[in-house]
Amino acid sequence: MHTHSTASDGQYTPRQLVYQAQAAGIACLAITDHDTTDGLEEGIRAGGELGIAVVRGVELGAKEDRHLHILGLGFRAEHPALEALCRTLQAGRAERKYRIVSYLREKGLDVPLAEAEALAGGEIVSRPHFAQVMLRRGYVASLREAFDRYLDTDEYQKIERPKAAAEDCIAAIHADGGKAVLAHPYQLGYSDEKLEALLARLKASGLDGLECHYPKHTQEQTAYYLRLAEAYGLHITGGSDFHGERVKPDVSLMPTELEVGWL
Repeated sequence: MHTHSTASDGQYTPRQLVYQAQAAGIACLAITDHDTTDGLEEGIRAGGELGIAVVRGVELGAKEDRHLHILGLGFRAEHPALEALCRTLQAGRAERKYRIVSYLREKGLDVPLAEAEALAGGEIVSRPHFAQVMLRRGYVASLREAFDRYLDTDEYQKIERPKAAAEDCIAAIHADGGKAVLAHPYQLGYSDEKLEALLARLKASGLDGLECHYPKHTQEQTAYYLRLAEAYGLHITGGSDFHGERVKPDVSLMPTELEVGWL
């Protein structure tokens, strides 16, 4: 219920991603690219060929916290509210690439925009594309280092793109008949009290689900998130956040047993 394709910052095209899912034994796949729904129909067609249910999805970053992401799942083929929001967010992403180049240059790193754009293959240039160029040029020893030292720091946030409020993300998803899910809650790094306050606020705004199963969650975290889902009346979901081994070498595409009738 959480994967990425070349429509945003993933390694595989939507069609290739569905074939990867079949090989991994997955029967139902959501493609949730960042701020775009462009790859969904290609993925759905491939799913029809292989007998895999492909769920329309999107991942939206919220402005309250750089790690606060809302997944939209199961919305309609026609989704004007999400398309309008995505156009606004993509415009911010398109402009941000120039600021990333300048920011890295100030850090002493020459990261040509053309190389990042080539990796993006005509789609919106994202941080993982810059990270791959940094690795290729020897500025970092791993993709993780690129983020830890440069692309996911407090200083980097000064050049981050404009985002919508979490409530606005949820409203757009609901307007198009979808369900809204809080993604990878562990990334927020919140205390139990702060996380529960966030869930209470988002639930009041219509949050439908919580991503309880995620590769980076410990067993204790998963158990805690499952308890929270029950306490706040949220559907349980999960996903690998798969981008491809070239983008996230430590994340594989793997099935999770879930009840998805609510989608």
